[in-house]
Amino acid sequence: MKLAKLSLAAIVVAGLASSSFAADTLADAFKNGKVSGELRAYYFDRDKGPGKDADIFNVGVVLGYVTDSFYGFKLGATFQSNYAPFADGAIGETGTGKDLFKGDMYGSGAVLSEMYVQYAIGKTTAKVGRQFISTPLVAGSGSRMIKQSFQGATIINTDLPQTTLVAGYVDKFQARTDGAGDVADFEKVGDNGAYTLLAINKSIAGLTITGQWAEVTDAADIYYGELAYAGKAGEFAYGLSGQYDIINYDTLIGRDDSGFYGLKASFGFSGLKTYVAYSKVDKDDRADGTSGNAGLGGGSDILYTANVITGGDYSADAKAYAIDANYAITSQAKIGARYVSVDLPKASGAASKDYSTINFYTSYAFDGSLKGFVVEAQYEDLSADSGATDTNEFRFKAAYKF
Repeated sequence: MKLAKLSLAAIVVAGLASSSFAADTLADAFKNGKVSGELRAYYFDRDKGPGKDADIFNVGVVLGYVTDSFYGFKLGATFQSNYAPFADGAIGETGTGKDLFKGDMYGSGAVLSEMYVQYAIGKTTAKVGRQFISTPLVAGSGSRMIKQSFQGATIINTDLPQTTLVAGYVDKFQARTDGAGDVADFEKVGDNGAYTLLAINKSIAGLTITGQWAEVTDAADIYYGELAYAGKAGEFAYGLSGQYDIINYDTLIGRDDSGFYGLKASFGFSGLKTYVAYSKVDKDDRADGTSGNAGLGGGSDILYTANVITGGDYSADAKAYAIDANYAITSQAKIGARYVSVDLPKASGAASKDYSTINFYTSYAFDGSLKGFVVEAQYEDLSADSGATDTNEFRFKAAYKF
């Protein structure tokens, strides 16, 4: 935690005399703190092929608390819980809910996912401890009952015009489940943690430039860049973007360097939004970084051609095409569909591994007396070539935030 100690100390020394203090006393800081929460009920039905079809129903609570500012300091905590009361079978018993969902949804218990100290001075904020992180290469996924989290330190600065700078160090990662029936606890990231630097610039009207580096010590260095332009002419909106990723593995990992690039064009009119995208992975090796996706943490799924449920395909030499269209029926209701086609290389004489998916998704946010209550449904159907296994999954999520 060297970065955490040095950075926080430097900021405190520089700003004690000039900070704006929201609370007059430590007691007031706690009294004026904010409590937030969420009640969740999720139902997933997953079919991975013959004998691997099961469903699961989960309920859980998320509780968060952040103190008011006191001499620039804040304390924050978030508690998450998960319970699957009707999951059938057992881990290791093929075709049962407990076994099929052991890696992401079947894990009963609770975890303190956030517990941090935050200090803000001017346009700089430092946060040390357990925390949710969302950057292109270091990100926790929130698509399941338990949102992934990190332990470490982050510093965010916005002093430069139209520019956000981020530096971070993480030494532990909290997954969704432990694979043995419990909620996951925090575990070490490599032998010596991971570092990252991120810059986002919006100096040119309509253009967002993103660059990030992340290193998992003695494992891999990952470099990511993106140019994204968005414009509007009356009710017509349009955008063009490109992404490029390089992964250099440590020699001890025994993998060839890899990476990918993607192109995306988007269009919109009134409540209708669409996009078409293409991506290509380097042929030398998979480009899934150190976590199964592009970077560190399950939330770093940045491929333009990602599916709604299964995400992107980072297989070596994979070529993918995607088209998505969604429509906001009202400010509260949205429906959408996405088609993704993936071409994969095959050995001489072997059957094709190509596949395509069709995704449907919808959501509705209630208003009035039910404000804060949101329901969401997703369905994804994968059709494989040459008799390979077809799969599908349905997800329904209901959540009330307060």
